[in-house]
Amino acid sequence: MLTSTMRALVLFLCLMSLLSCAGVRPTTLGITEARFAPCPSSPNCVSSDDTDAAHRIAPLALAVTAPQAWQAARATVAALPRTRIITETSEYLHAECSSALFGFVDDLELHLRSAQGIIAVRSASRIGYGDLGVNRRRVERIRSLLAQSAVVHP
Repeated sequence: MLTSTMRALVLFLCLMSLLSCAGVRPTTLGITEARFAPCPSSPNCVSSDDTDAAHRIAPLALAVTAPQAWQAARATVAALPRTRIITETSEYLHAECSSALFGFVDDLELHLRSAQGIIAVRSASRIGYGDLGVNRRRVERIRSLLAQSAVVHP
């Protein structure tokens, strides 16, 4: 027979396993026709390729050469807490960013567009409806860190 403490622990572990969900990696990640996939209608995604105000975020405007900016952007993303780079090429990066409390996973994408002098960005939650502004703050944090190093314009 389980004691009340043991029941509480089992309940807690069951709840944590339900809430600490990484979700399934979207099949729409990557670049198609030189653009990211559009954000869903839910308010848990930002993208420099989106046109509506709720999802739109400015791309990172380069202040140094494209190779220098790409190297700095890669290093900045790699240094973010609970972030793991999944895919990386000379112009595309996909990273998974996990939340501290429940381990929810967001997908962060960067795309170097040398001819335009920008790094396009997209950050989206895998599950849920809202994100309390986490994805927008993540991109703005990256922008701030790169601007402090004079890699991008603020």
